[in-house]
Amino acid sequence: MEKTEKKPATAKPELLNRELSWLAFNRRVLQEAQNPQVPLLERLKFMAIFSSNLDEYFKVRVATLRRLVKLKKKTRAKLGEDPAGQLKDLLEEVGRQQQEFGETFRNSLLPALREQHIHLVSEHDLSEEQQQWVQQYFEQNVQDLLSPVILDENLHHLFLKDQTVYLTFHLTEPEASGKKKKHTEDERVMVMELPTKRHGGRFVQLPAIGDERYVMFLDDVIRCCAHTLFPKFGKVQVHAVKLSRDAELDIQEEVSGNLMLKIKSSLQKRETGYPARLLYDPAMPKAVLKAMMQKTGIGKDELVEGSRYHNFRDFFGFPDLGLSHLVYEPHPPLPHPTLPRTGKMLPAIAQRDHLLNLPYQSFDYVTRLITEAAQDPQVSGISITLYRVSSKSEVAKALLKAVKNGKQVTVVVELKARFDEESNMYWAEKLQKAGANVIYGIPDLKVHSKLLLITRAEEGQNRLYAYLSTGNFNEVTSNIYADHGLFTADPRLTSEVGEVFRYFNDRLDKTGQFEHLLVAPFELREKLNALIDAEIARARKGEDAYIILKLNALQDERMILKLYEASAAGVRVELLIRGISCLVPGRAGQSENITQRGIVDRYLEHARLYVFGNGGDEKLYVASSDWMARNLDRRVEVAFPILQADLRAEVRHILDLQRQDSVKSRDWQNNFVGPTTEVAANATAVRAQFDTYAWLKKNSRRRKTA
Repeated sequence: MEKTEKKPATAKPELLNRELSWLAFNRRVLQEAQNPQVPLLERLKFMAIFSSNLDEYFKVRVATLRRLVKLKKKTRAKLGEDPAGQLKDLLEEVGRQQQEFGETFRNSLLPALREQHIHLVSEHDLSEEQQQWVQQYFEQNVQDLLSPVILDENLHHLFLKDQTVYLTFHLTEPEASGKKKKHTEDERVMVMELPTKRHGGRFVQLPAIGDERYVMFLDDVIRCCAHTLFPKFGKVQVHAVKLSRDAELDIQEEVSGNLMLKIKSSLQKRETGYPARLLYDPAMPKAVLKAMMQKTGIGKDELVEGSRYHNFRDFFGFPDLGLSHLVYEPHPPLPHPTLPRTGKMLPAIAQRDHLLNLPYQSFDYVTRLITEAAQDPQVSGISITLYRVSSKSEVAKALLKAVKNGKQVTVVVELKARFDEESNMYWAEKLQKAGANVIYGIPDLKVHSKLLLITRAEEGQNRLYAYLSTGNFNEVTSNIYADHGLFTADPRLTSEVGEVFRYFNDRLDKTGQFEHLLVAPFELREKLNALIDAEIARARKGEDAYIILKLNALQDERMILKLYEASAAGVRVELLIRGISCLVPGRAGQSENITQRGIVDRYLEHARLYVFGNGGDEKLYVASSDWMARNLDRRVEVAFPILQADLRAEVRHILDLQRQDSVKSRDWQNNFVGPTTEVAANATAVRAQFDTYAWLKKNSRRRKTA
């Protein structure tokens, strides 16, 4: 652990910049693309994740900073930070990462592909026979999809779609004719959208030659055949550009008026929003770049030097070529040890709690439960919060069946879930038309909690069943996000989940008291502070005191200062942070008792866990909330305890595997680290995600035969 001179008591606590911390996280993603131990085609996917993350970052965070820079000086002064300075620093770091990204692709991944007899070829690498094949493919499958636009005095403005690759064509050396040509006809600049979607993907697979496999970017197929599009010019140069637009929704966080119309309007504005970044090929002639800037109105501040290719997120669709050894070994979802594999689930939940560990176990258990409730004549009501819904949501379809069967269905739909608004709106409108009670969020708050509540008549009274989760009701993300969910009929929890839904329905300033759940924005911050204070008090008495936090993000300054206070009192604080963290661990006089690491691996670590020593009677909460100001103060979040001892031990075991990870764990400075001090130096290497799968698989078999 890094040591420094003890700081004077009056020194201002050290905090990391949020923006640079996020960029550090994305660099951890890039490290996976650089790691030769990761299967080769999976490394390409990490390149795609890095690129997609950065696109979103520019659309949201960079765009926000640019808006702040444009504020009046007095208004900027109230922010307490210099947005221009932040913008400069982060753009410099982005530039470094973009350079590293390009070097990784050119100097590491392309040679590695060639070693596996996979050739990502350009128009310059083709044999005569391949050129003929590509030309024929172009004429049959691509040519009719192209619509070039001339950039001349007749075009007053060029609109570029968000997150879309465009190709520019610089046409020179026109054919000689008997007439003297004007200077303007000696060269032409044209632009067109790369037709990735209409083509069916970004890549074209050429015929194999023996064991050698060949793949081309669609861009390069067009480059190879561009001369046939413009036969009257002797030279045709093709380069790529891509625009990212501001994605912040400029809406008031209120439901006054028609929020649905506001969201729809904002989505339309997003498509035409302020340009946040124009990526361009540095080999592009200056005349072409100048013409693009003039016709689009993009200034120098929005220009970002890229490379020959843009939208590396398209590598999600790179062909697998049937080479199973170049991808992760399959991890088929495991059967749950205590939930029925077929038949009804409600009787099993009535008997005991059940923990679902995604993606190791199947999300189908959730959709099965909702479908069962929709068909059960004794079920009278279903309530659910929907934050991110897949476009083909089985959950939403099951809710529609429930409405059709006469159930009272309440759906709290978050319309401000960035980048998922359109899918959420589609299902919200469909459910509302079917007769469901659809609640479009809460004034001034986002509903980020993941809750399901079922009301069933049993023995003359209503019994409540609940599912509480860290993950969304989303069949797609449940395959790649590591989350925990709890099925329970324990009235200590279900009654309080009912209180949360009563708040959604009644719109009270505050709902009833919560004894077991920690609910934001009401008491989550207050109760977390109380739990930390209790550990501080124990440490000051010389008792063992510790806190373990697993989060996606730690940004709230007040909570960070509270953790610094705990460290100074002697509380051991262990942080597992996947993404942003503004806390600086291991600083003498500030955070010497705090360690921090994070895991980036096959699955996206998404679950949040809060563990407090509590004098030996450990308290463990599973949560939807990160420790960010927005989560604690401006969102409806729920942290829930695991009350059943065997399930609490299960969560703790999985958490301990992550604490011991010696393969995919990095410290806060992005350095790979070994096991914790609690693990012997000669212990077997721990890879938490793979070891979790193996442990759950073994556990499933043991219970099956028990």
